[in-house]
Amino acid sequence: MVFCSLNRTFAHRMNTNFNFKEEQTWRNYVMRAVLVILSIGLIVWAMPHDNRSYFHIEKGKPWKYADFTAPFDFPVYKSDEAISAEKDSLMKAYEPYYQFNEGKGAQMVEKFKKDYAEGIPGLGEEYITIISNRLHSLYQQGIMSPSDYSELRTDTAKMIRVVSGKQANSISIMEVYSSKTAYEQLFRDEMLALQRPILQKCNLNDYITPNLIYDKERSESSINDLMSSIALATGVVQKGQKIVGRGEIVTDRTYRTMESFMKENERLHEDNTQNQFALLGQIIYVSILILCFTLYLSLYRKDYLVKSRKTMMAYALITIFSILTALFMRNTFIHVYILPYAMVPIFIRVFMDSRTAFMSLITMVLICAVMLTHSFEFVVVETIGGLVAITSLRELSQRSQLFKTAIFISLAMMAVNLAFDWMRADSLSSIDYSTYNFLIINGIALLFAYPLLYLIEKTFGFTSDITLIELSNTNNALLRQMSEIAPGTFNHSIQVANLAGEIANKIGAEAQLVRTGALYHDIGKLTNPIYFTENQSGINPHEMLSEIESAQMIISHVTEGQKMADKYNLPKEIRDFISTHHGQGKAKFFYIKYHNEHPDDPVDDLLFTYPGPNPFTREQAILMMADTVEAASRSLQEYTEQNIRDLVNRLIDTQVSEGYFRECPITFRDIQYAKTVLIEKLKTMYHTRISYPSEK
Repeated sequence: MVFCSLNRTFAHRMNTNFNFKEEQTWRNYVMRAVLVILSIGLIVWAMPHDNRSYFHIEKGKPWKYADFTAPFDFPVYKSDEAISAEKDSLMKAYEPYYQFNEGKGAQMVEKFKKDYAEGIPGLGEEYITIISNRLHSLYQQGIMSPSDYSELRTDTAKMIRVVSGKQANSISIMEVYSSKTAYEQLFRDEMLALQRPILQKCNLNDYITPNLIYDKERSESSINDLMSSIALATGVVQKGQKIVGRGEIVTDRTYRTMESFMKENERLHEDNTQNQFALLGQIIYVSILILCFTLYLSLYRKDYLVKSRKTMMAYALITIFSILTALFMRNTFIHVYILPYAMVPIFIRVFMDSRTAFMSLITMVLICAVMLTHSFEFVVVETIGGLVAITSLRELSQRSQLFKTAIFISLAMMAVNLAFDWMRADSLSSIDYSTYNFLIINGIALLFAYPLLYLIEKTFGFTSDITLIELSNTNNALLRQMSEIAPGTFNHSIQVANLAGEIANKIGAEAQLVRTGALYHDIGKLTNPIYFTENQSGINPHEMLSEIESAQMIISHVTEGQKMADKYNLPKEIRDFISTHHGQGKAKFFYIKYHNEHPDDPVDDLLFTYPGPNPFTREQAILMMADTVEAASRSLQEYTEQNIRDLVNRLIDTQVSEGYFRECPITFRDIQYAKTVLIEKLKTMYHTRISYPSEK
């Protein structure tokens, strides 16, 4: 019954583990899909959907972009100044239309006669006839509003068209009157001029009103006919025709041609249907590149897909720099070469690996290139810069490396750009050197990669080599405390760090990581250092404890180490070394001793077992081997090569057989190399010295 119960329990645990792993797998797939879709969506959203070309053109300056040929037929439009001059010339010959109201004059004359039917006080009846005739003459000549008259009178040669019935005659503006000039003309008659004081009391201006009315419809139609006669273009550029080459001076003709191209391009892309096709093309293009990058990770870097933080960083960097490119290219006064694209391969090289850094670089550069007008040169220059960044940062261990890398990247990019300039330039004077200013700014911006490394570490929870080097400094507060309180443990940790580092270098693991982890793996012993043999000096407190109590005290250095790691805010990678350096092994000395002293009593193995887990990285496995061998080597009675070899083989073979390395990706080849390194290093550490003779 007990056996059946145990089987059911085991089966239940297996099913639970299987379901958990299956659920975790699906969760990873969903997260990957969300990450890919989010990256594609953000990049396409930032990209310009009209597919326009953005140029910064200056007359008299060299053309700093690649050779430009017409992608379609388009007219070369005249400049606004030329069109404005033609309009001004035509407007000088323009004659506005005025409608002649024949009845207005007769109406006003009859009104005057009616108002003064009994005569003008102080004057004879003949003055009624004289004034009536003068008014009639003025109306026959034509009277217009004072505002129109004053506007047209500025040009004394101005002509107007007077429409009377079905006829339209051109007359000079000097031949007509305004209400004011008509009143003055009335008193040019000698008889009326002599009687002006009396006539002024009659308010004769009340009988003078415009009979030339501005004909808005005919005038605007005439203006439109004149304006439509102006040719807006001076020629046509055919598709495939070269407009300007890189380094050529932008002449007035070239400037107008490029302005015409951008105007026509903008007009063509006002069509929503074309914009929709551009958007669809961008979605397909970006999706292909992002999916290719994802396929690369799935085939060659599956471990990164499990570690979602690293995958998120790679996608985030590609997306951020693509969005920044879209923003920069909309502003024609800011060159995209200012953006330090090489930061992406730098960060990914530091936290991931060189091949992934290169794939990220190519994916990002190809996405950004489709938004630019000089895409080929951009791809070449930025790819060379990224390759220099990857090759010059094989291992980041000093601040000066980033400074040197920034210089190398800038020099490489300027050299490639100079090669393009020399291939196209007719002379050195025709080269546009402003691009090199942007590349220098790019190099300066790369220096900010160092503080940004810290930001990325905290954002994504990474640990860089620089951080590991800072932690491995023995002047660090925690290590200094260990050297003072537990000097034996401190010396043991240094020896383990040296051994583990050599093994890591031999098998291609992360040497700096395992060295730093080795220095901190036993910090839990600081709580009760006297209970560990390397710190004892003749007094052994375990003699007063039972085997179980002693085992619990020894095991507690793992849990105490985790507490101290949290207190001093050590990175997760270092905390993992503390918990895995004994795995789920036993405190064997006290376990065996308890067995020997209580042969008939049942033993609870958990009381003698470390909490674990077992190592799950190569570096953790290396530390477990180095720690076990270094500690055990101190108990050897004689340090011969055979004794050391037998000790190393026995200890590591036992660890392999007990399954400590089943959950980490270390190979038998790596383990054999580790044995070899440990044997050679221990032989060097414990070599016999010659005895010096005493002087007689």
